[in-house]
Amino acid sequence: MMEKSRSVSSRKSRTVISKTPATQKKTGSKLIKSVDVSEPIDVLAEYRNQMICGNTVEVMRKLPAQSIDLIVTSPPYNLKNSTGNGMKDGRGGKWSNAGLLNGYANYDDCMPHDEYVLWQRECLTEMMRVLKDDGAIFYNHKWRVQGGLLQDRNDIVDGFPVRQIIIWRRKGGINFNKGYFLPTYEVIYLIAKPKFVLAPKANSYGDIWEFTQELNNPHPAPFPVDLIERIITSTNAKIVLDPFMGSGTTAVAAKIQSRDFIGIEISPDYCEMAKARIDGREWQDPNSELQ
Repeated sequence: MMEKSRSVSSRKSRTVISKTPATQKKTGSKLIKSVDVSEPIDVLAEYRNQMICGNTVEVMRKLPAQSIDLIVTSPPYNLKNSTGNGMKDGRGGKWSNAGLLNGYANYDDCMPHDEYVLWQRECLTEMMRVLKDDGAIFYNHKWRVQGGLLQDRNDIVDGFPVRQIIIWRRKGGINFNKGYFLPTYEVIYLIAKPKFVLAPKANSYGDIWEFTQELNNPHPAPFPVDLIERIITSTNAKIVLDPFMGSGTTAVAAKIQSRDFIGIEISPDYCEMAKARIDGREWQDPNSELQ
């Protein structure tokens, strides 16, 4: 089991008044000296193992620079801003039972594409700021076809140090468009600082990972716990940040692996869902009684 860490950004010093050596005792004089007592300060104390409900960029700006070992996240995909007939404008099209039909709680997942790209680049910029020099971001996103052409998200990650693309094969999906094949995978961008290295033997996993989608989760787009455990155990990280925590899967996986976590989520409903999962409690959808 990995020992939990405590980040040290500075050390306390205190002034100690001590008596002089025996040769000086006769004068009754005292020697004043400064002693470094080497007391570590946890710069993440108020955030460690906490779910923080708020705007992710604003919250990340409060975190100290170079304080995070690992970031694992999957932002909203902006699916409702689509040229297809699946999720466009929230009508659902032929996906009448799609989990994302009503969008996320407190977020409708429909922004003009240029604004969405700027927002995601702002998020990644803050992630890079808080990341340690040997840290990495595992940034999950989905490529899609827009206007008959592939949208590969390069406009979001361009300029960031993308070291590798991992293919997450989801073993499922649906497609009514006759113009292209059924999409069965998503991508995970490994965006790494220069000193980042994998844990011993983790490189043997390869870059195509098969994990079934999480099915028994009220969140519309949850991570599989096993996928996040694979990421966490592939690193030497002791503190894991998820800026889009959703239902708390990253925190659950971190706890299983005895790592610390910080979760940020804008939806109060998802924050409560995540806290319940982290504590091992059953979560009651506050809207279920109204249905």
